[in-house]
Amino acid sequence: MAHTLIGVVTSDKRDKTITVSIVSRETHPLYRKQFTKTRKYTAHDEKNEAKIGDRVEIAECRPLSKTKAYTLVKVLEKAHGRVELKEGVTEVVHEEKVGADEIALAKAAEATKADEGEEK
Repeated sequence: MAHTLIGVVTSDKRDKTITVSIVSRETHPLYRKQFTKTRKYTAHDEKNEAKIGDRVEIAECRPLSKTKAYTLVKVLEKAHGRVELKEGVTEVVHEEKVGADEIALAKAAEATKADEGEEK
């Protein structure tokens, strides 16, 4: 039985070829600090069925090219979608969801400030 790996497709731009990233957590033998290690494997995808973000299983095979020695066994989970940032945007800021009650209180506070300003 061939050696199998499970990872995420990071590139599918080449014809019948995908790049799969496999992330593992390791512990340094001396310092006992945990760190992540990412390994990239090039795999053969005969039907071009895997897309970026898909979770796939690849198996070892004979060398098909200089860098390709794995084949796609199956797509375990399809990607749910991708979000691409606009050009020039470097980060995404998440805003808190504000409930209807909080909006009403803010409007009431603004109205009372405006009324106090008119009375002076």
